Amino acid sequence: MNSIKKYKPLVKHFRQLSVLGTAHASRPHFVPPHSPANEDDIDKFKEFIHNSKRLLVITGAGISTESGIPDYRSEGVGLYARSSNRPVQYQDFVKKADIRQRYWARNFVGWPMFSSVLPNKTHKILSDWEREDSLHWLVTQNVDALHYKAGSKNLTELHGSAHRVECLDCKQMISRPELQDMIKGDNPMWYSQSVDMAPDGDVQLSQEQINGFNVVHLESVWSIKTRIIFETMYKAGDLFDKVKESDSLLVLGSSLEVYSGYRFVNAAHEQKRPIAIVSIGPTRADKLADIKINTKCSEILDHI
Repeated sequence: MNSIKKYKPLVKHFRQLSVLGTAHASRPHFVPPHSPANEDDIDKFKEFIHNSKRLLVITGAGISTESGIPDYRSEGVGLYARSSNRPVQYQDFVKKADIRQRYWARNFVGWPMFSSVLPNKTHKILSDWEREDSLHWLVTQNVDALHYKAGSKNLTELHGSAHRVECLDCKQMISRPELQDMIKGDNPMWYSQSVDMAPDGDVQLSQEQINGFNVVHLESVWSIKTRIIFETMYKAGDLFDKVKESDSLLVLGSSLEVYSGYRFVNAAHEQKRPIAIVSIGPTRADKLADIKINTKCSEILDHI
């Protein structure tokens, strides 16, 4: 299980970021159009939370849109609606040097902006729930580490973290800020920039921009985030156990189109656990939910 222990090398880095204030406030607005929650939705949600003694929460990219990170699938504002950019495939990454060059060049350019994003009200409320023993376990599909920055500890990062890097050969793990310094040392004269950013910190660069980028120290090093998306790095059985231990399940900001998250909602449904979903737009599990609310997460959580 991924937990706070994985982040010990990054504590100083995150503390430094915490004094930057809301540096992300001027970034593009990625929250999809939505209507405020009505009183009936609010009352149902309050009752759901009140009756939950061992709540399991699954979060997706939709909760980070309020921090200035886009999600993937939202109509009009999601990455797939605005761009043809797609995540690098694992087999392409390990087999093709030009793909690795492209991946790390874009990751290098995107890191300063991606790493400076701060948690929003939803992340902070969930952290508060944990401290108050109102949340049994938190599972996130996001790789942005915003839950950790907000103080959550009982946490599984389903798809890994963009803030950690591992060597393919020796399996040594280092922090992403350390890798940034390594890349700078290999590319003292190379410079490029992009204003676009994906939910995993990737950015758009042309091949002309990428030309000249050196990957001297990167031929055997890659992002844990990429690895975990294409290889199972956690024990699914552990999370199915969390479903069994919980008495209810709440999904926040996820369409659940990716099966890795949907299967736990399906398991909760089969075990007759009450399920609530707060997410703008349809989700794969709408038919399984007892409550579905189409509004931004912070708005509804703020009523609890």
